[in-house]
Amino acid sequence: MMSIMKPTRNLLFALCPMLVLGFLYYSSGKLHLHVWGQKPHKDKEATLSPAGNAYAEPEAETVVSVGHVVGSAKQGSPGMSMAITKQRPPSVSRDRPEPLTLLRNPDPAIQKKVFDKQGFLMKLDGKLPPELEYKYGNLSEGACKPGYVAAKMTAIYPKFVKPASMFLDQNFKRLKNVNNYLPPFGFKTQENIIEVILSATKDYGLSPELNSLPCRRCVIVGNGGILSNKSLGSRIDEYDIIVRLNEAPVSGFDKDVGSKTTMRITYPEGAIQNPSRYEKDSLFVFSAFKPQDFRWLRQMIFKDNQRGVDGFWKSVAQQVPREPSEMRILNPFFIQEASFRFIGLPHNNGLMGKGNIPTLGAVAITMALHNCDEVAVAGFGYDMSTPHAPLHYYEKVKMSAIKESWTHNISKEKEFLRKLVKAGVITDLTNGILAPPGV
Repeated sequence: MMSIMKPTRNLLFALCPMLVLGFLYYSSGKLHLHVWGQKPHKDKEATLSPAGNAYAEPEAETVVSVGHVVGSAKQGSPGMSMAITKQRPPSVSRDRPEPLTLLRNPDPAIQKKVFDKQGFLMKLDGKLPPELEYKYGNLSEGACKPGYVAAKMTAIYPKFVKPASMFLDQNFKRLKNVNNYLPPFGFKTQENIIEVILSATKDYGLSPELNSLPCRRCVIVGNGGILSNKSLGSRIDEYDIIVRLNEAPVSGFDKDVGSKTTMRITYPEGAIQNPSRYEKDSLFVFSAFKPQDFRWLRQMIFKDNQRGVDGFWKSVAQQVPREPSEMRILNPFFIQEASFRFIGLPHNNGLMGKGNIPTLGAVAITMALHNCDEVAVAGFGYDMSTPHAPLHYYEKVKMSAIKESWTHNISKEKEFLRKLVKAGVITDLTNGILAPPGV
């Protein structure tokens, strides 16, 4: 038996190497045919990358200049035409298949979003986008919505970037957006005096109580005559941060405008001149429009007299009954952003000029967009069709006076405010911004 198995075993040992070699030879031939003999093919779903090259992705964004248009469509959709070019991009190697370059003619029917020349969405309504509906739609009525204003603002103005401090602090020189602009759009040439002022004020933010709030509701109280007889005082006082402007009084008008004040934003010519009219426990927030404004503020802080400071277009306050720790310098970025980005006023090489300065109300709203979770306004909405109506709620100056303003462009500013109200970014308590003329 053993003698029979030995020849068989020897035969198997001889056949095994031959079988292995044959398998390897056969496999290598198939692999060669599969890899090197295969012709390159073109993807059926190739679409454009931002550089114009084709990649295997199902959809691509389209940007068209009709103001600003953004849309998307699949290759081969109605209204799209394509052409394959043979030109090889410089970055493509010659030993690789050439990518396709697709030339597309967008059809208005497939355009998704249209933006105006300032970058705002043109089709505005108060509806929440799906992603915001999921986040805020189930909150109980009246509950503060964290991050709501920034989210809504970004939805209608994609260029919006939230971080922007309310006030200047000791790191103000790092603010690249404003350090190359002269006042009012920056602080160029005023760095030394600002350092002196900040060394005296020492505080650069809101109170610890307000800073600790998980959600901040702010109201900007304008000075418009539309506030008269609205009885909004108690509603205004419910907000966490109440911002008032210039010399608009509270005492005697609290039924309509409220009695609380968190901060009062002003400049030398607009500041309250009667020390007894300042509210207690409120911040004095200074907004500079020209270089001499900073010299005025320094004198207010150090209780100096007014000698050597001129160039004001009207009389200014001789004293501000506030401690240095209760004074702040408003970040001039808000003036710059409101003027050039949001409203679209003339740039004028970054200098103050005719019709390129936003009102302090628009500046305050811009500040609130960056620093509040919810924003409301009251007393806004100049109606230029009623020249004999009161301009402010506290005096007899008529609406026609605003037409004589050299620095402001009220009609363009109102366009900006209308966008915010129509999109539900801010709430207009007095309903003056969207009101038709004559109402």
